[in-house]
Amino acid sequence: MSLSWVQIFRLGLVQMCLGAVVVLTTSTLNRLMVVELALPAILPGALVALHYAIQLSRPHWGYASDRGGRRTRFIIGGMAVLGLGAFLASVGVLVFETSYGWGLATSILAYTLIGAGVGASGTSLLAMLATATAPRRRAAAATITWLMMIFGIAMTAGIVGALLDPYSHGLLLRIVAAVTLSATLLTALAVWGIEGRVRHEPEPEAAPFREGFAEVWSEQKARTFTIFIFLSMSAYFMQELILEPYAGLVFGFTPGQSTSLSGAQNGGVFLGMLTVGIAATGLKIGSLRGWVVAGCLGSAASLAAITMIGPIGPGGPIVPAVVALGFFNGMFAVAAIGSMMALAGQGRGRREGTRMGLWGAAQAIAAGFGGLMGAGAVDLLRGPLTDTQAFGSVFLAEALLFITAAWMAARIMDRGRMAPALVAGE
Repeated sequence: MSLSWVQIFRLGLVQMCLGAVVVLTTSTLNRLMVVELALPAILPGALVALHYAIQLSRPHWGYASDRGGRRTRFIIGGMAVLGLGAFLASVGVLVFETSYGWGLATSILAYTLIGAGVGASGTSLLAMLATATAPRRRAAAATITWLMMIFGIAMTAGIVGALLDPYSHGLLLRIVAAVTLSATLLTALAVWGIEGRVRHEPEPEAAPFREGFAEVWSEQKARTFTIFIFLSMSAYFMQELILEPYAGLVFGFTPGQSTSLSGAQNGGVFLGMLTVGIAATGLKIGSLRGWVVAGCLGSAASLAAITMIGPIGPGGPIVPAVVALGFFNGMFAVAAIGSMMALAGQGRGRREGTRMGLWGAAQAIAAGFGGLMGAGAVDLLRGPLTDTQAFGSVFLAEALLFITAAWMAARIMDRGRMAPALVAGE
């Protein structure tokens, strides 16, 4: 038997937990390193890039869960490793105050565990959804789980932001411990018993990785779309590590306020995804290409607004601009996901898994590269320029990348209606 709607929502809780834990390491801890500890922004940028680099092992985790036939242990075990890594990362922030060397060593270990945990748990979860969900429900299941992840990110950032003021190291450790432990326990409860109740369809033996990769890379459509994913996702993630420090240094936000700002941004992402889903599936409005282009151009305009608000300083309307950025980011992201799913089954040999792996790897590399480049550029520019000018220059560069991605999407994507991947029940 296939997954029921209740079971799909239960697995969506796992995705929500993944987002809830990861957001602590990419937003809250990043801001503490740059603002409170006055460390260069390139440091948390490199650590986050490390955790994305570790996620390039996702195909191996998927193969391990396929071969073992028991994905539940990888989902729960991966979440436990992720939680341990996140807690060690918060310990690393404290250690930096007394010893840079030990703080760096602790953080490197922590972010390695984070990448391994996300890869093991997230890949096995998606594999379970793909193999145990009825074909007519797969699109809806993917949309539900993605939205639940965004909800987990936004909810955690908002709650942690409210609890973290007035800031203290002890309070940080208690909050991170509570979040990670809760995520691990909820994951175990959510996934427990599901795998034994569903019947998986037999999977064909996969060809060697190099052979499958070479065949997919030889397809012009897959190769061009890979370049688009890398470019657009680099723009998407370039502000991830610098937005909270920007709010703290230019607008005087406290750690709790800047964490809440991240929650507001991800709330905008959620609304953007929901808007596209309702408009495309319920109202049949717009094409896939149109939503991607609109999301990219809207993101560029929002980044320009964030830059222009900078000279106002404390009291400037940064929150509405950041929510708008999240909204258009969400619009672009969900349309891009739909395009991935629509294109995955096209091409020679119908190597859906290899194509999704290729695009997933491109996204992981872009996430690490974009975040690292954004943080590194801010560090370089803060010398000759003011903080407002340095951050603003990077935001404008990111806006140009989004405009380029919109131009590329307009050239390579079809004019057809929304991709079937976003239409529930089809």
